Amino acid sequence: MGHYIPSRRRYSRIEKPNGVWVYWNCNGLEDISRVRDPSAQGLFLETDEARDVGETIRLDFLVQEGQIRAEAVVRHAESGSGLGLKFTALAEEDGPRLAALMTRLRSLSQSPPTRNESVP
Repeated sequence: MGHYIPSRRRYSRIEKPNGVWVYWNCNGLEDISRVRDPSAQGLFLETDEARDVGETIRLDFLVQEGQIRAEAVVRHAESGSGLGLKFTALAEEDGPRLAALMTRLRSLSQSPPTRNESVP
């Protein structure tokens, strides 16, 4: 879909998790968007809405782990594609739920090797 850009991220990200959505609002604009590429540090928000780099967005994850609310700042904007966000604040009690969400997504994104694959 997009271009692959090599990254120096130290934290693993999940490429395209199945059905992770967030409710978000920014300066009066409210929307629900799919999340791509989430990590403990940030995520990519799929949206057609244009936002400026540096704007603060409030997020409310719509996931089975329970309530996860965070604030994030727009780090980069891709026109017609979405927004790259970096978390700036997370409610203390929501931290463990975010960690549980990351664990679940990682386990879903790793498919076990097939039986006839040789393990070195």
